Amino acid sequence: MSESAQEIRPYRPVTPRIVAEIEALCGEEHVLSGDSKAAARYAHDQVSEARYAHAPELVVKPATAREVAGIMALATREVVPVTPRGAGSGLSGGAVPIHGGICLSLERMSRIVEIDAKNRIAVVEPGVVTNELDGATLPHGLFFAGYPMSEEFCFVGGNVAENAGGGRAVKYGVTGRYVVGAEVVLPTGEILDLGGKRAKDASGYDLLRLLVGSEGTLAIFTKVFLQLLPRPLHRSTTAVFFRDPRSALEAVPDIVSAGGQLPSAVEYIDRYSLVETCSALGESLPLGDALAMLLLEVDGASESAVALHAEAVREACRVRGALSVLRADAPGEAERLWRIRKRIPWALRRAAATQTVEDVVVPVSALPELLDEVGRLERTYDTRIPCFGHAGDGNIHARPQKGAAWTAEEWDVRLGKLLTELYAAAARLGGTISGEHGIGHKRKPYLPLVMEEAQIALMRRIKRAFDPANILNPGKIFD
Repeated sequence: MSESAQEIRPYRPVTPRIVAEIEALCGEEHVLSGDSKAAARYAHDQVSEARYAHAPELVVKPATAREVAGIMALATREVVPVTPRGAGSGLSGGAVPIHGGICLSLERMSRIVEIDAKNRIAVVEPGVVTNELDGATLPHGLFFAGYPMSEEFCFVGGNVAENAGGGRAVKYGVTGRYVVGAEVVLPTGEILDLGGKRAKDASGYDLLRLLVGSEGTLAIFTKVFLQLLPRPLHRSTTAVFFRDPRSALEAVPDIVSAGGQLPSAVEYIDRYSLVETCSALGESLPLGDALAMLLLEVDGASESAVALHAEAVREACRVRGALSVLRADAPGEAERLWRIRKRIPWALRRAAATQTVEDVVVPVSALPELLDEVGRLERTYDTRIPCFGHAGDGNIHARPQKGAAWTAEEWDVRLGKLLTELYAAAARLGGTISGEHGIGHKRKPYLPLVMEEAQIALMRRIKRAFDPANILNPGKIFD
């Protein structure tokens, strides 16, 4: 068989006999027919384009690792595709059952098994909402630092499967940094225990690291061990306004090193995104003539140290020509600024009926050039591309919008060309096509722009070793 394609055995339909076996495993009340009204939401994630959606034949909601293992063993035996799903908050089509089959929803596996304060470890099931974990760690003076911006509704299991990042990744890193152990179910139905509460492990291949970020294509997480950190006692938030995107982004390297320590957040937002979001929320900001804003945060254990660091960050912005600085000193002001930032995706969806959500990442020093390229693409393709994101780690969310006068066919043609140029520019600048949203099946055609065929072929061989029948989340990342 050629290394250029994953061997795909013909998939079989979900028969009444298979449904009966799954109902016996999980309970009839936890199994939905794919054509039922209740199952409709499992046909898509947060990708808005209808062409990326696909309905499953069956939705099943197991409650234990043993039930997951039974489903996977059955699916492998019957050659039925299985798509694991968390909260459905992904932005790559990764949880969409594009080959039909079974959608395996982990929503019932939602227990916080243990908060081990002595070892600073949280043991959780994959369906735990990230914010609920934050609430459970608060009384212990601890927190999970790897959470993404969608922490109010995303599941921990999805975060681990995507190796999700977020607004504070510049200081704390992404999810994978904190995953120290897991219970996983292989496509064949075998259950593995990897890692655990121990701080070190040099025994054989690091399979845990391989599975984190594998987008549900190699195994299903049924329990996760997360390293916790001492919760910062103090934070300071500042909004800084700049005359244009380049000025704001050229300041980022100085901000990141200001005061001799890392800020906890450096978020970039363009004027259009701010105006649309403030309008939707009934908020206002002192934008003046500014075309860009940086939302900055520093944190730490000492109020005086945090104050010194925050002032060093603000001074770095002034030196770089900031037009104005808004300190979030008033009660509730920091929460207001963060609410504006978190609601940007929602506001932009309201502003344009058809758009795409992109997730390019480049070295921090290359951000000005990346935004210059975005401006060129706006002019070339006569479209608006709002941009915001995690400037502190070089991760920008660009959202090309369909022009009102374009037909759907024109949009598809222009978008394909635009994305090819955007991704090629990111690669040329030392970046890649996704920093935290993943490839899924939405970005799959573009992977060769940033990855050699030999590397893709190696990933196919790894996939085949874990999943010989190619039944676990098939059609994602590569064919």
